[in-house]
Amino acid sequence: MNYLEKYAYTPDPAKIDAGVKASAEKLDPAKSAEELKLCFSIMDLTTLSPSDTVQSVGRLVEKVNGLPEAFPGYPAPASICVYPNFAQTVRSLKKDPEVHVTTVASCFPSAQSFLEVKVLECEQAVLGGADEIDIVLALNAFLAGDKERAFEEIVTMKNAIDKAAASVKREVVLKVILETGLLETPENIAEASFLAMEAGADFIKTSTGKVSVNATPQAAIVMCEAIRRFYEVSGRRVGFKAAGGISNAKDALQYYCIVSDILGEEWLTRKYFRYGVSRLGNSLISAIEGKTVSYF
Repeated sequence: MNYLEKYAYTPDPAKIDAGVKASAEKLDPAKSAEELKLCFSIMDLTTLSPSDTVQSVGRLVEKVNGLPEAFPGYPAPASICVYPNFAQTVRSLKKDPEVHVTTVASCFPSAQSFLEVKVLECEQAVLGGADEIDIVLALNAFLAGDKERAFEEIVTMKNAIDKAAASVKREVVLKVILETGLLETPENIAEASFLAMEAGADFIKTSTGKVSVNATPQAAIVMCEAIRRFYEVSGRRVGFKAAGGISNAKDALQYYCIVSDILGEEWLTRKYFRYGVSRLGNSLISAIEGKTVSYF
């Protein structure tokens, strides 16, 4: 399957560069508190450290629980993102039902394991309390030219997730991480985007945050253009998640501008736009408050 031919889309390097420049030029350090708070509300507040424990994850959840008192008028983040074995910890401690439980799965971050193992991890994450699951594209298949296997892995995991979700009477969102820094070319990024969306992804996500090159504005533009083209052809809206290295308000606003320019206001909600972040929360609060804040 040649997805670029099917969707009549070819990344244009000159257009991508112009888009990066345009989004950077729109950045305004004095952006309104409302826009910065919108960025805050679409965060998947993340801890994915080898040193994570029930206690450390619990402390992060309690910080989220304490936001209404510490910062009245602030929205809650969209979700708290953890390893799958901590799904129940987050679910049992969080107080706001609007804050989702997100877990990574599919042998994150490398996806280098047996499909049966990946499927089991996805199922256990749902049964443990996940509302959203971020899986990793099988790069070992995709980069070897076996796009069919990469596609079928996503389909198999999605079916397992949906079945497990139905058993607990809960809908679960599926995000597919492309690892754009390893895909390298705009053409590969676009192919992977279309493949993941056709396989049933509710979101496509830039990166794991665990490789040398993670989210970039260039990759975001290609992915958003692919999302727009997929919507034009299929009528189905797919979300975009930028993750990996997004640590300050300026970064967040650049991705906000890219999504706004390419996909429009319909995508500027937590239903279709997310940041995967560990440090951004403090930066956004600091920008809104006009002083350095270290809350998380």
